[in-house]
Amino acid sequence: MTRSPWQLRLYRAATRLAQPAAGVILRQRLKKGKEDPVRLKERMGVASMARPQGPLVWLHGASVGETVSMIPIIEQLQERGIHVLVTSGTVTSARVMAERLPAAALHQFIPLDTPGFMQRFLSHWHPAIGVMVESELWPNLIVEATKADVPLMLLNGRMSERSYARWMKQPGMAHALLSRFDVVMAQSQRDGERFSRLGAPRVMLGGNLKYDVTPPPADPAALAMLQGVTSGRPIWVAASTHPGEEEMIIDAHRRVAERLPGLLTIIAPRHPQRGQDIAALALAEGLASGCRSTGLAPDRAFDVYVADTVGELGLFYRLAPVCYLGGSLVPHGGQNPIEAAKLSAAIVHGPHIHNFIDVFASLDDGGGAVKVQDTGALAGQVLYWLTHANEARTTGRLAAQGVAALTGATDRIMQAIDPLLARAGLMARRAEP
Repeated sequence: MTRSPWQLRLYRAATRLAQPAAGVILRQRLKKGKEDPVRLKERMGVASMARPQGPLVWLHGASVGETVSMIPIIEQLQERGIHVLVTSGTVTSARVMAERLPAAALHQFIPLDTPGFMQRFLSHWHPAIGVMVESELWPNLIVEATKADVPLMLLNGRMSERSYARWMKQPGMAHALLSRFDVVMAQSQRDGERFSRLGAPRVMLGGNLKYDVTPPPADPAALAMLQGVTSGRPIWVAASTHPGEEEMIIDAHRRVAERLPGLLTIIAPRHPQRGQDIAALALAEGLASGCRSTGLAPDRAFDVYVADTVGELGLFYRLAPVCYLGGSLVPHGGQNPIEAAKLSAAIVHGPHIHNFIDVFASLDDGGGAVKVQDTGALAGQVLYWLTHANEARTTGRLAAQGVAALTGATDRIMQAIDPLLARAGLMARRAEP
């Protein structure tokens, strides 16, 4: 392999020197609720569980959406008798994995990206294959994996316009990292072309694995309770909201409530730890508000209900017929609408959707979602659907049909993984049904 570009050599040297400060960094993150105090050593490459005997495949995703999207692949690998280790980097993703990860699959936090921590991680787990999801291009992770002779695959590969422009400013670094992947499975033709230009040697079109994930679960008893206490009220949910959006949601609530007394607005923030602050925003505007994390139910005493818990979006998508997808009225790039679409929600979103542009374009073109430009238009669309139930149901049905038509990525991805499994001697017979 040719000499590494100076940017990569500088990054590796800097992270090697910074490694002794990891404890300070992690303690600061712990104070902000961004780390699990019980599992802090995992972030330094120290495993908290024994490695199982036999073949093991390692899958890594950044956060909740990426890790949940892996579940169909995990199930397929387990059918082949292969142990699966899943890593992620957020406390929220770890909580969701504790509930949704298939039995016998393991979860660890990904170490901080230093050479030493990654070497420690790899020497314990000895994965036969490493599978990264979407856009996880951590330099030391990639370099140390290839030094340890771990074949790498990037699946559900996504390269936004912004990320592509950033990588094009340092093409040597991009090539040095992407050239180490045996296979890149891109979500779209556009993504694939960008990966190829940046140096990925073998790019295939796999589609979006998130279309194959089953809808998020909901506890039947909890759903029945919520349906009981909200019976007869018009309801909508603002899901995965970001800072700056909650004020817009509260403004939209006021506008809609003028025409629909008794309106209940549910806000499910992307980061649940912000729940109390959001409730305080609503209270400051004279709206009765409470947080689910405190055990309160959204009875008629509340105008705004903050769903600041983990893993319950499936509950609120089923409860509310209308859903606003967050991160789209502020320049964040949008959040994944597939789960809401699978549960037949009528979806409304803002203009900032570059992180999921293909998904939203498909829903918008197929009549399963509507784009709005500002708070006034959001309020108008929510009011229209809450007063025209048949139109909302039609939109939700088209959303569900739209995402159902785009499944199949799991089979394509497994066809690409199989040669790597064969190379590693892991092509065990599928388990009999």
